[in-house]
Amino acid sequence: MTLQDSKVARILAVDDSPDNLFLVQTILEDKGYQVNLAVDGRSALARIEASPPDLILLDVMMPGMDGYEVTRRIRKNQDKLGFIPILLITAHQQSSVVEGLDAGADDFIRKPVDMDELLARVRALLRLKYSIDEQQRMSRQREDFVSRLTHDLRTPLVAADRMMNLFLEEAFGPVVPEMAEALTVMIRSNRNLLQMVNTLLEVYRHDAGSKTLTFAQVDLLGVVQEVVQELAPLVETDRLTIQISLDHQGNDGAVNTTVLGDRLELRRVMMNLVGNAIKFTDRGSITIRLANDRGQSVGSGGSGGSSGLGGSDDAHPSNHAWLRLEVVDTGTGIPFEDQINLFERFRQGENKRAGSGLGLYLSRRIVEAHRGLIGVTSEPHQGSIFYICLPLYTP
Repeated sequence: MTLQDSKVARILAVDDSPDNLFLVQTILEDKGYQVNLAVDGRSALARIEASPPDLILLDVMMPGMDGYEVTRRIRKNQDKLGFIPILLITAHQQSSVVEGLDAGADDFIRKPVDMDELLARVRALLRLKYSIDEQQRMSRQREDFVSRLTHDLRTPLVAADRMMNLFLEEAFGPVVPEMAEALTVMIRSNRNLLQMVNTLLEVYRHDAGSKTLTFAQVDLLGVVQEVVQELAPLVETDRLTIQISLDHQGNDGAVNTTVLGDRLELRRVMMNLVGNAIKFTDRGSITIRLANDRGQSVGSGGSGGSSGLGGSDDAHPSNHAWLRLEVVDTGTGIPFEDQINLFERFRQGENKRAGSGLGLYLSRRIVEAHRGLIGVTSEPHQGSIFYICLPLYTP
């Protein structure tokens, strides 16, 4: 059964003319629709806020607040209200269809209204409404399924990791070298899968708004040092070096690396950015640079294309003090066409080493939750610079 089959459509008619409202109400109720009425824009917005309808029939020319402004306000609040089709109705030939559609209306009809045409447009817009609602419902069900699935997968993967390590530690008896080598490969593969499951679970927690962050003072330099130490075994020292650099600025020559954030989540970002740099850099160097910055230079980077995401000018005033962290590598670089969507979900690059396409998306969500910025500058075969900018902690 579809949503359309299971409910009576609720329509809100808005017009400053009682006669027009009475006519529309009579026609629509005769066709089985539930009709509510409003005589001006403000009372209409109040009704919509209290109980969002399935469709709005909205007169353009009304005193106080016209239909264009009502439409704009509804669309501005669409994340909360959900999608509500809006049919603008006007008796004036000079009323602008362009302005109405640009404001967010879905259709436009002029008075005197042909009732058959009005009913046809109502049916079409309600089909659109039900179709979008059904898609959103299926999307929520799919995301809920994936979230539950990934959560349930973690338990056997963690148990398998523990059991294989016990075998490797000879807790159940001697292990021949060939078996030890096979167990090592199995443990590594299982951990890679567990990491993918954990990342997917975190992504859906952020997208669903169920992720809770615990904010406290965090020394990001200390987090970086931990990450570098943990990932050091992946670096072949004869071909690749990794180092941390503090870009000293200011009269005191000190770099303030303290931010307000969730340490575990910021560590996840660092693990992803540094881990990616190691994965895509065969030889040369990886440098993690930390510097204090001001808002006007936040988001600027080196040569080549750039992609910056997260935040807005209002959220990041130009006089705010920032900590800018850059992960600079001498690796393969990223084609410009891949940089555009690099921080989107399931967007994998063309490089054969590319992963699931979730790591950078999750990093973006975490940085945005900290009111920060994340971006990249890169050119093929000339390395990449991934940067994040976070507001400094101020007591």
